[in-house]
Amino acid sequence: MALISLSRIVAHWTAVQPARTALYHEGAELTWDELEARTNRLARAYQALGVKKDDFVTIALPNGLEFFEACIATWKAGATPQPVSARLPKFERDQIVEVGAPSLVVGVAPDEYAPIPCVPMGYEADDALSNTALPEVTSVSYKAMTSGGSTGRPKLIVSKSPAAADPDLPLLEIPHQGCMLIPGPLYHNGPFLWAMTALFKGCTVVVTTRFDAEETLRLIEAQKVDVVYMVPTMMRRIWALPEDVRARHDLTSLRTLWHLAAPCPPWLKECFIEWLGPEVIWELYGGTEGQGSTTIQGTEWLTHKGSVGKPVATCEMKVVDDAGQTLPPGQVGEVFIRPLAGAGTTYHYIGAEAKAIEGGWESLGDMGWMDAEGYLYLTDRLSDMILVGGANIYPAEVEAAIDAFPGVRSSAIIGLPDEDMGARLHAVIDRPEGPADPAAMEAHLAERLVRYKVPKSFEYVDEPVRDDAGKVRRKSLREARIAAS
Repeated sequence: MALISLSRIVAHWTAVQPARTALYHEGAELTWDELEARTNRLARAYQALGVKKDDFVTIALPNGLEFFEACIATWKAGATPQPVSARLPKFERDQIVEVGAPSLVVGVAPDEYAPIPCVPMGYEADDALSNTALPEVTSVSYKAMTSGGSTGRPKLIVSKSPAAADPDLPLLEIPHQGCMLIPGPLYHNGPFLWAMTALFKGCTVVVTTRFDAEETLRLIEAQKVDVVYMVPTMMRRIWALPEDVRARHDLTSLRTLWHLAAPCPPWLKECFIEWLGPEVIWELYGGTEGQGSTTIQGTEWLTHKGSVGKPVATCEMKVVDDAGQTLPPGQVGEVFIRPLAGAGTTYHYIGAEAKAIEGGWESLGDMGWMDAEGYLYLTDRLSDMILVGGANIYPAEVEAAIDAFPGVRSSAIIGLPDEDMGARLHAVIDRPEGPADPAAMEAHLAERLVRYKVPKSFEYVDEPVRDDAGKVRRKSLREARIAAS
């Protein structure tokens, strides 16, 4: 089948399966014909508010039916969805709106960004608007995701893939007209990509407001889920359930469990392989920018334990030393990726500049090595980015918020080991006058950072944590605190 515009993809599946459930969220559901009619009206409402072809629409909605409706209506209006966390502090959301300059913000107070039109959560299009199909229109980019950025300022990662999809193209082991479960936040690239790809392939998409280990197993059984998206933190929490709780749920419908966004401990992966079968477990390594990725099925992983797989057919990878020379198999260096279509063909930034080396190779900031067969093994993060439960946290962003507190001279954010989340944020704060009032610091950070970016622990020192060049030695700070504990 040829590409179908995302302004037409729901209509395509409505013609095939009008009464089948398209979306399910905590007991509420929409059939394909209901989704088609509702998003036609909503797209017209968005157009009346000023949304035009290739505009951005910032969507600050929690997981639920309304999030999908807003994205689909945006595509039908010819624009690009730009999701952000519904719980994002206004300070941070303001910066994203400034960078993206959307023509509409969804999920905030009506006058929040005047003169930019805004509509609140729960907004309904006027029933008087037509629910018939709109003219076909395809935006140049189907998504624009947000990243904190290494500078501490947000940036948009704008896909160069147009808003169109081929439902017949094999992708992510997602079957036609199957059932996908997404227990992760849809404003993150992974859950967004898996959910929308499943929808484009005519699947029922089941989404939860937040992750709950036993509820995830219950939904797999009740909804006969074929494919589920997870991060290792979710897998850890499921494995922490009593064995009889795990065993009471029938998971025989499950054909594929994807895990990504953070390293998975080999012991945990082996447990899931033994439990669900090696053919069910799949892993992907890659970035939102989409330059390339690796994938590996559990059957392969058992013969290449610890690997994240081989590069997919659309990209190439290499491991280089500090001088930029390609390293032989078995030697650790920085991992670089390049799409076969050429550098800059998969994305562009707004609010930042891409960093590439000669030949268009780009790095996601990881260290690793390749074996003689071309399987990639990751060893550590080269960059300062900290992974907490699958979410990327850039220290500069958190440090900027802490440094704005009265009396703080400088600060450093490090990730300390955490069995549940993979890492927890620890703040080392240089404040000569002594520790800040905990309640005051908490209130200060709550105004500037989404909750998961607020450090779990604070340590106050009376000496600089940065040198005269403004550099901080995170590795030594982290090692000293791990040793002391």
